[in-house]
This record gives sequence, structure tokens and C-alpha cells, in this order.
Amino acid sequence: MILVTGATGNIGSALLRELQVAGAAPVRGLTRDAGRASFAAGIEAVEGDLAQADSLKAALEGARSLFLLSGMGAEAEVLAAARQAGVEHVVLVSSITVQTHPHLPAAGENLAVERLLKDSGMAWTILRPTQFASNTLWWAQSIRDQGMVRAPYADIGLPTIHPADIAAVARAALTEPGHQGQTYALTGPECVTVRRQVAAIAAALGREVALIEISREEAHQQMTSFMGDETADAVLDLMGGDVNDELLKVRDTVLQVTGSAARSFQHWASENGAAFR
Repeated sequence: MILVTGATGNIGSALLRELQVAGAAPVRGLTRDAGRASFAAGIEAVEGDLAQADSLKAALEGARSLFLLSGMGAEAEVLAAARQAGVEHVVLVSSITVQTHPHLPAAGENLAVERLLKDSGMAWTILRPTQFASNTLWWAQSIRDQGMVRAPYADIGLPTIHPADIAAVARAALTEPGHQGQTYALTGPECVTVRRQVAAIAAALGREVALIEISREEAHQQMTSFMGDETADAVLDLMGGDVNDELLKVRDTVLQVTGSAARSFQHWASENGAAFR
């Protein structure tokens, strides 16, 4: 039994599809509201909240593999509950910032979860993805309402990854031998700038989308309202304010693990144009 947490999210939903295509069975998808989940046939929807480990008892019963997102809840308690339930292998989605920006608070938190997993007694595989292509959904409302994007660092390119490629690596780790005890840094196939991202979304929509480059200060003021001052500073560093060679490095890990090349941002934009209409 494989239990996929975050099953309705960008990675989790893609992972469920990957597991179904691969014929992995049985599979459970964890959601806060099983009645609203629309999983494919053969995938069991189970309720639970990662912030409350005691709500996971039924979901973990019989599970031998667990897909877990760092930063979603009380990881120490969740890992302890998984170990007690008999889970043998955990695939954890951490962050590439653990190795590129270890001084950031969120990176330290991710590293702490990695260490908890390694000390848990269960087998482990750790995924460290870079910036998600789906982060551009932050622009969806302004594109729909105003036909524009306001963003800093318009010409700094990062090796943005399609969430489905994270899911593809997770599927391999969950179903194939040779991945236990491995840490995989995951990126897309090339560095892509904000300017190119906006152009790709415009192409998917078949209409122009304006890009207005704003200062870090203006971006920070906008972002603090929904993510707080410290997180806004960290995100802006990672968007372009404090890049380094390790963050900009394009890796072929997706190809090496799955046998398929990582998908481009243009691929993601073509699949998700409806979100911006």
C-alpha cells in the first residue's frame, strides 16, 4: 500500500496519475475532505490532516510506503505515526534551498525534517526540487483582470521544474529498486526568466500579456501582506536577489531517474493556460 499525502496538490495529483499508469496498487490519496476528492478509479480517498498526526491512523493502516511533503504539518509526529503503523519507506519532498541557501529559515526547517526522517529507522528517499513552474499561478488574477504581470528580477533565469517531473521521480522512488538512501536535486531542463515565462503564458493564451518589472521594495510590500516580512525576503532572494551557481545549476536528475527528459516551462504553460483565462 502506498499512501500519497497532499493528494490534491500540484505534485500529489500528478503522482496519483503516475502510479495509476504504472499499475502500482493499492494506492491511497490523503485529503482533508474525501467527499470532494475526485481521484481516478482504483485510488482510495482517505481523510486526514498532516497538522494532526492522530488523524492519520486509518490512512496509515497497512501502508508500507509514504509520500510526504515537508512543511505541511507536524512532521515529527507524522513520521513517528508512520513508523508505528509499519511504513517501511518514505519519499520526502524537501527543497533545493537546503543546499543552495542553508542560512534561510525555511531551508533550516526542511533540513531538520530530512534529519528526522533519516533518524526514524525507516528507509528514505529525499527530493530537493527547485522553483516550481506552478508558482506562476500567483500571476493568474492579474493576467485575467489586467492582462499584465508585475514582477521583480525579470531577466534572471532559474531552472524551474514542472511539478509532474517531481511526481515522476517520486513514482520511480516508490515503485522501483535502487532509490532508497538517495537524495535527488531536481530542476527543469533550462534556466527560464520571468520575461520568458510571461511570453510562454501569453503564447498559451493566444494574446499579449504585459510585463512590468518592479523593484524589490515594491514586490516586498505586496508580498508581506500574505506571507509575512521574513518569508517575503527569503522568496525574493530566491527569485533573483541572492542567486548563486548552485541555485542556477541545471541538473539532469529527472532524466537519469525516470528515463524521460524534464519538461520545459512552455510545456507547463501550454497545459495550464486555462488558469490564466
